[in-house]
Amino acid sequence: MTLTIEREQEFVNQFHYDARNYEWEKENGAPETNLNVQFQLVPADQLADGKVSEEDTAIHTILTFLIPLDDIVISGFVSQLNYIRGQVIQEQTEIDQEDMSQIASPLFEILKRMVYELTEVALDQPGINLEF
Repeated sequence: MTLTIEREQEFVNQFHYDARNYEWEKENGAPETNLNVQFQLVPADQLADGKVSEEDTAIHTILTFLIPLDDIVISGFVSQLNYIRGQVIQEQTEIDQEDMSQIASPLFEILKRMVYELTEVALDQPGINLEF
């Protein structure tokens, strides 16, 4: 299905940068990469008036992440409210993988940008490019 998506601004709820502590990791285990996308259907009565009609669907998209790199670990979560225009979605199972990727793509783009910018400044070297 082709989605007509109207998006609100991405929101950085939490973004954390830590230097890796290899001594601690020897005893407690090394962190592993974890990316998790959640889609939450938002009932129209929970939105400001006029944001969605009876023919639309609001979906709150959340990306949580833990990304260990060579000397640092980045973690946090970002979110975005999306309006699917002209389509009523009752259950998340009605959204196929391609549409989920399309809905979530701005969150991955902002994560890539934040990691690149932060590592460029914090490490005083070219930024790290994440590949998804």
